[in-house]
Amino acid sequence: MELHSDFSARVLIDTRDAPWVASPQPGVERRMLDRVGDEVARATSIVRYAPDSVFAEHEHALGEEILVLSGVFADEHGEYPAGTYLRNPPGTRHAPRSSAGCELFVKLRQFQPGDDRQLCVDTRAAAFLPGLVPGLQVLPLHEFGGEHVALVRWAPGTRFQAHTHWGGEEILVLEGVFSDEHGHYPAGSWLRSPHLSRHQPFSDPGCLIYVKVGHLQQDSAR
Repeated sequence: MELHSDFSARVLIDTRDAPWVASPQPGVERRMLDRVGDEVARATSIVRYAPDSVFAEHEHALGEEILVLSGVFADEHGEYPAGTYLRNPPGTRHAPRSSAGCELFVKLRQFQPGDDRQLCVDTRAAAFLPGLVPGLQVLPLHEFGGEHVALVRWAPGTRFQAHTHWGGEEILVLEGVFSDEHGHYPAGSWLRSPHLSRHQPFSDPGCLIYVKVGHLQQDSAR
C-alpha cells in the first residue's frame, strides 16, 4: 500500500475528516496520513484505542514515535496521559493498551540509523523556551543529525520570517489556527512540506503545533 508516498509533494489533511480504518486488533483504528507498506509499514497515522483495547506485544524494528493527543495510553512500562511524547527506538518491545481509551499521533519505522535514544516526556509539565521572535515559545523534544522535533506555542498575532525547510517540515496543529500564505490550518490539520519548500507562517488567534524538521530530505529523493 502507498499513501502520500511522494515525499517531494506537499500534503495537507484535515485529520478530523479522514476515515477510520480498522487495525488487526479489535478496538484499535487508524486514520492513515502517509504509508509505504501494508501492516508492516513506514507510516504516519492518528490511532484510536477504544476503552479496554489492547494491542499484541510487538517489537519496533525501525522505531516508533508517539504523541498522546487525548485519553491515557499505557503499556507494561507505565501510563501516559494526553501530552506525553514517547520515542521507542529500534529493538524495543511493548504490549500497548488503554483502559479509558485514547487517541495518538504515531510515526512508525522512521528512525535514522544510530538514533537509539528512548524518551518519555510529559510536555504539559515541561518548560517552554523563548523562540526566535516575540510571541513564540518552543519545547524541544528530540534531535538527531539534522532532525529536530518540538512543540511550538504561538501567541495571538505572532509572525515569523519567511524561511526554507532544509530536509522538509511536518506539522500537526494541536490547538488554535496555524497559517501561512497558502492557507489557514485549524486544530487537527496535518501538513507535510518537502525538502527546500518555503513559507512565511503566522497565527492570528494563536496555536500550539507539533513540528518536525530535517527528516524528509532522503525520502524526497526516493
